[in-house]
This record gives sequence, C-alpha cells and structure tokens, in this order.
Amino acid sequence: MNILITGCNGQLGSEIRQLESQFPQHYFFNTDVEELDITNQLAVEDFIARNEIEGVVNCAAYTAVDKAESAKELCTSLNMVAPAYLAAAVQKRNGWMIHISTDYVFNGTKHTPYVETDTPSPDSVYGSTKLAGELGVSKFCNRSMIIRTAWLYSAYGNNFVKTMIRLGKERSELGVIFDQIGTPTYARDLAVMIMTAIDKGVTPGVFHFSNEGVISWYDFTKAIHRLAGVKGCNVKPLHTSEYPTAARRPAYSVLDKTKIKVTYGVTIPYWEDSLAECIKLIK
Repeated sequence: MNILITGCNGQLGSEIRQLESQFPQHYFFNTDVEELDITNQLAVEDFIARNEIEGVVNCAAYTAVDKAESAKELCTSLNMVAPAYLAAAVQKRNGWMIHISTDYVFNGTKHTPYVETDTPSPDSVYGSTKLAGELGVSKFCNRSMIIRTAWLYSAYGNNFVKTMIRLGKERSELGVIFDQIGTPTYARDLAVMIMTAIDKGVTPGVFHFSNEGVISWYDFTKAIHRLAGVKGCNVKPLHTSEYPTAARRPAYSVLDKTKIKVTYGVTIPYWEDSLAECIKLIK
C-alpha cells in the first residue's frame, strides 16, 4: 500500500519512521508541514490523488494545550479542519485512515477508566478541537480508526520526560502535580500498535491506547529521576490549584484498553518498563 504519514517529525511520527523498514511491502510518504500543508484542502486532495494514497496515519496536531486557549483559530484548523480534509480525500480512493486523538476529550471527573462508549465532555480548546476532529474523520471516511492516547513521550522531540530530567539536573527542588492521575504512553509502543493495525487490517471505530498501569505526574517524575540517575533534586507534591494553567487538565484520565487488546490480540507494556527503555535511548 501507499501510506501517507502526517506529522512525521513529531514524537509519534518519528517512532513510526523507525519501524517502516520492517514493512517493506508498503511505501510510506513521510510528510510534515514543509512537504504537505494539511490545512490546505486542494493540496491534500492533490497529494493523495497524485501519489495514489491508500491509507493515512494522521499524527499531526496542535498540541500546545495552554497556548491553544488563545490560539483557537490555528488549533481548530489543525485539529478539526485538516483531519476532515484528509479523511474526505482518502475516502475518494476507498482508503482508510488512522487518526490520533487524546484523553482531553474527557473532562476527567470519572473515577474509573474511560471506555470508548463514555460520552466525551472536553474542558479546553484543545480537547474540544480534538473531539471535533474525531467527528469529522468518522463522518468523511468510512474506514477510519480513531486512537485516543495520553501523556505521550519519546526519545524524540520535547516532552515531559526530557523536561523532568533536565530540570532535575538544574534544580535542587521541583514541584510536580500529584492530584492528576493517568497513564503515560511511550510513543514507540503506540507506533507498534499502529503498525499492527495496518498489518492486520484497520478496524473502523474509536479505540483507547496507553501503557498499562496508573500513576500521578508526581510519581511519574520520581520514577523518571530514579531511572535516569538524577540525584540531589527534592521533588515536592503540588495540588493542581498551586500550579494554575490556562487550560484545565483532566484530574483523572486513565483509559481502558480492553477493546484494542481484544480486537488485535496484543499485550500492552507496563508504563515503567517502557519508561526504562526510553530513558536508555535518551541517555
């Protein structure tokens, strides 16, 4: 198949590129904004038609959660409008689309893991535009698979893991939120899941994917420092109210992965095992 990857220079896109050589039967078109402006409908339609694209993996998104509150137009363009363009264009070729979404489509007031049938209730511009993107993709592409993920990190790009390692080395004390609960996702594991879906056949619908386990940002930071050998930095637990941000974060964003595990017969790694793998690469 000819497969279009958008956002190929981001965390997830970079991890997918590392796996592509294992699938020589497919031809991957790795693009970022320099190669393809996905907010330009004519450019999207032309690229997909000209290159005879049969599948799209959309990793591109506006992910600056706090900045999104004051950059609604750009956030809407990338997270809502562009995915619909991609979906409609690949639908014309009877193709499929895998679209990456987020735990931010939920407001985080639940106390048990979110399943795919739970009613979304976003509480931020980022979350609202990502939900709108999901709806557009589902509307315009019959064979669309939406994967919601959370707390994404990688050896590539900028992310929480790298920031905590850097700050741990620079500071003697660090305050981190302890009352927001979720599950980290190693982008390599998500990339493997995406390739598995492509290999076994894209199943339409909404799916959840993160690593296994549950943790707070505070405990995640303590684990990062321990595994990275960061010493001499006192990590203090903070309430969310002590660290105000422009966008509201879900207090509880644990995703139930049962559906994707049963559908594809996969085992998902435990968050700490994957974190250890990633930190080895970073070091």
